[in-house]
Amino acid sequence: MRKGQNLFVRRIGCVLKALAFSLCVLVLSISGAKAADWPSDLLNKVEELHTKANAKEDMPAQLDGIPVIDGAKAYELWKAGKAIFLDNRVKSQYEAEHIKGAKWFLTDELIKNPDKVNELDKNNVYVVYCNGVKCWRSPAAALLLKHAGFKVLWYREGIPDWKKRGYPVE
Repeated sequence: MRKGQNLFVRRIGCVLKALAFSLCVLVLSISGAKAADWPSDLLNKVEELHTKANAKEDMPAQLDGIPVIDGAKAYELWKAGKAIFLDNRVKSQYEAEHIKGAKWFLTDELIKNPDKVNELDKNNVYVVYCNGVKCWRSPAAALLLKHAGFKVLWYREGIPDWKKRGYPVE
């Protein structure tokens, strides 16, 4: 083989390797095999919520791009089976009492491990809740899940409101 042809073959080999690598990255990103780390601006918003909770302040009335629902709407979604409820409180609180059928999904773990989103299905609608208007976990979960591309609703008043209305818990 001539020198020019040999260089051409090597260049083609490098291009093919680069294309194969790019294809693998694309497939992994589309399949959701690994979530990226959370962006710092998003983590700053989560930290602001945590700081408000430590100061015993109410969480914001709204979050950008995330619908806030009241107890009546939450119950309507729950009764119709149109959403999956995610309890974002600590395990001991979840085990003591939670909205009937809710799944435990701890915000603290989601912050530490973005891959936790892979436990959820993007085809579902999720309602996140925690201990009411002074709890930081459900608004933080809402922000993180929305960033990851999930359909999420925030039940701001959470389980205290649910129980006050006499809705089912287990």
